[in-house]
Amino acid sequence: MSDLLYSDTEDALRDSVRRLFADRCPPESVSRVYDDASQDFSGVWHTLAAELGMAGLLVPEDLGGAGASAREAAVVMEEIGRAVAPVPFLSSAVLATVALLQAGDTDTIKGLAAGSVTAALAVPLSTAPGDAIAGVSAAGGALTGRITSVAGAAEADVLVVPVAGAGGLELHTVVRDAAGVTVSPILALDMTRPLANIDLSGAPSSRVGNAPADAAIAAALETGAALLSSEQLGAAQWCFETTLAYAKQRKQFGRAIGSYQAIKHRLADIWVELNSVAAAARYAADTCARRDADASIAAAVAQAYCSGAAVHAAEECIQLHGGIGMTWEYPAHLYLKRAKSDQLAFGTAYRHRTRLAELVNLPPS
Repeated sequence: MSDLLYSDTEDALRDSVRRLFADRCPPESVSRVYDDASQDFSGVWHTLAAELGMAGLLVPEDLGGAGASAREAAVVMEEIGRAVAPVPFLSSAVLATVALLQAGDTDTIKGLAAGSVTAALAVPLSTAPGDAIAGVSAAGGALTGRITSVAGAAEADVLVVPVAGAGGLELHTVVRDAAGVTVSPILALDMTRPLANIDLSGAPSSRVGNAPADAAIAAALETGAALLSSEQLGAAQWCFETTLAYAKQRKQFGRAIGSYQAIKHRLADIWVELNSVAAAARYAADTCARRDADASIAAAVAQAYCSGAAVHAAEECIQLHGGIGMTWEYPAHLYLKRAKSDQLAFGTAYRHRTRLAELVNLPPS
């Protein structure tokens, strides 16, 4: 069993990322994406990816990366959740990067590690680990098909596209600005993680590796699901800490509302859930980092539990703030939207419980 406590390196990494988001992604700035979808946070992403080197955390050193692991990436995800930061770390530095690494890519991955290139894995964000991937069609070296609700597609320079080949599923890279590629942003519940539909009509592509890509895509989705629980942890922590501070200073009838027993009980419930979320998320990240035999089980457990707990923390944050929690100006709604959107990403909790039963050979009742 590995030590689940944060190392000094992970704490230092957290401090760097938290300072960046506090300075460049304050809540009032993030809220503007709901008033103007053209808000540009590419500078924040460039600083995070290139200057701080976070885009290459999962990339080996011989390919230009940091040679770190899912534990370090999980810390970044926690801080993204805490700030509801509108950066494509999950879609580019996790999903696309893991898929390309597993498929044997050595070219695009160097640009991703350096932060000079951003990529997106072209599968719907709702796709759960273990789900079948249809793949677009390829004819004469060009791709044709449609993929809906892809996270990070609009910000990506390169699309990593599953293709239904003659010998099975293949992985291809497509330049987003190439002829025959249309990326259409769609309205999403969480506008801080934009979704888009991708239409390919005779788009040129390059195949990655020669082996079937099923395992590479499955690894990317499982890693994404495992690390998403850390983002849910970060969002839930912000909701709890902010609500607790508010309950201590907000007074009704001459008393701080946190002194009322009913409020104490609700805050205690969130605190208990939050500790369980932290344990599940941390274990999922650690087993993923060590490629432990329990990694798939840990990811399923984390998503089955953490998604609902994060939504509960966000809902209670709004409720216990009273009238101010319902306002557009207060950032609580950002966390509810992110938590609710994350609850549907990589499959619902029900889907993960079903997969967990399959992984531990629990027969249906």
